[in-house]
Amino acid sequence: MSFRRGVVRQSKFRHVFAQAWKAKHCIDDVRVSRVTWDSPLCAVNPKFIAVIIEAGGGGAFLVVPISKSGRTDQSCPTVCGHAAPVLDIQWSPHDDNIIASASEDCTVKVWQIPDEGLTSPMTEAIVTLEGHSKRVGILAWHPTAFNILLTAGCDNVICVWNVGTGELVYQLTDAHPDLIYSVSWNKDGSAVCTVCKDKALRVIDPRRGTVLKVKEKVHDGTRPMRAVFLSDGKILTTGFSRMSERQLALWDTKDLSEPMAVQEMDTSNGVLIPYYDPDTNMVYLCGKGDCTIRYFEVTDESPYVHFLSLYSSKEPQRGAGFLSKRGVDVNKCEIARFYKLHERKVEPISMTVPRKSDLFQGDLYPDTAGLEPALLADEWISGQDAPPLLVSLSGGYTAPTSKHRDTLRGKPQLVSQDSATGAASSSAGSVAAPTSTSTSAAKETEEEVPQPRVSTKETDGNAERPKKEDDLLNELLAEMKALRAVVLAQSQRIELLERQLARIEDGDV
Repeated sequence: MSFRRGVVRQSKFRHVFAQAWKAKHCIDDVRVSRVTWDSPLCAVNPKFIAVIIEAGGGGAFLVVPISKSGRTDQSCPTVCGHAAPVLDIQWSPHDDNIIASASEDCTVKVWQIPDEGLTSPMTEAIVTLEGHSKRVGILAWHPTAFNILLTAGCDNVICVWNVGTGELVYQLTDAHPDLIYSVSWNKDGSAVCTVCKDKALRVIDPRRGTVLKVKEKVHDGTRPMRAVFLSDGKILTTGFSRMSERQLALWDTKDLSEPMAVQEMDTSNGVLIPYYDPDTNMVYLCGKGDCTIRYFEVTDESPYVHFLSLYSSKEPQRGAGFLSKRGVDVNKCEIARFYKLHERKVEPISMTVPRKSDLFQGDLYPDTAGLEPALLADEWISGQDAPPLLVSLSGGYTAPTSKHRDTLRGKPQLVSQDSATGAASSSAGSVAAPTSTSTSAAKETEEEVPQPRVSTKETDGNAERPKKEDDLLNELLAEMKALRAVVLAQSQRIELLERQLARIEDGDV
């Protein structure tokens, strides 16, 4: 026994367990779309759940607050501006009220959802993007640049848009000879990886329009594949072997000649959709028609991709939405949450790390990507790259108000409903605001938005009070940092003692 225990890999995620929420917390009577396109059919952020639904005479998707539970009325308003079925939906990573939708009608539309949710059917998008000649099935927002959206269609073309101006800034027409299966940005948004029906994996610089790397026959099977960039630059792919077994493979972009790891799973025919969490380096695999969700941890130790466990249920999933880390419940050590789509139901499933302590577990929640973009659209277009701006989840995450977020640093005006209820009436004008601001506009912005740690009372000639307030604030911040360090140290010490106790109980010591 002692030998077996000695070779067990140490990981704080080894005991992650998945649990479905009680029936009273599910959303019932949701007519999930029967479209045959292999997309998740669901998108979730800390404010809203969006689900592509069945709609006669066009395409529609449902948007409800994330706190919604119980039955949805048949008269519940939807977003229904497309002329054909909706194939994919994605929330903006920099504004929880902005969602993009792609459709069989060859268009991509961007919508602005009011904070209180929909009160009437929404038919008018704030931006309509027309550049594809066939149906559009893939959407991918840029992870760090504001208002940059990538789309891919069945015309084998990739388009990159500046949503703030509605402008098509890049178009890749010759990179793919066949149908594109998936597109994923890397961590700083300087490149994308794609997989195509020709079985090749490509790493592409969308600004230069060049293919940087190609790997032929990533998976030998003929069924669709998926690929996702990991935070360290590696790429994880899912596909099928020649014998129709489902596979998972890890690739090093520095050398694509051979995979770092390959795992074969089963012979089901559902496409495995990977959901990657860069904070924990975990990958969750959901297959359409499957009754399971598998999860793995990717590390630098061989065999690099470590199977952790799987969640299994009786009913197959039609799709799934993956909640961003900003929305999880840190008080319950929840590290991920899925919204599983049944035929007429949406069921939340929590992934939790068992911990005895009620304190904030800093080792489970490193700083994560916040709403604030690192770059403006024009900055990225000009060639700049930047990693995501990170925020702490200690004490739970609170989003900054949209007004502060949009006026700060002169962002293009995809103004959220937080700013003013009248903003929606000037929809197209506000979206198409310029992405660069003049010196005078910057000065006006500085006057409108109070800068931190500057008191307006300085104008009265009383400079002593602000200085004292600054000193007090700095002291409080220093104390909070010291306290956080103590808590983290104690948490690590408790973990160590618990491991030693377990070894003693097993007779290893």
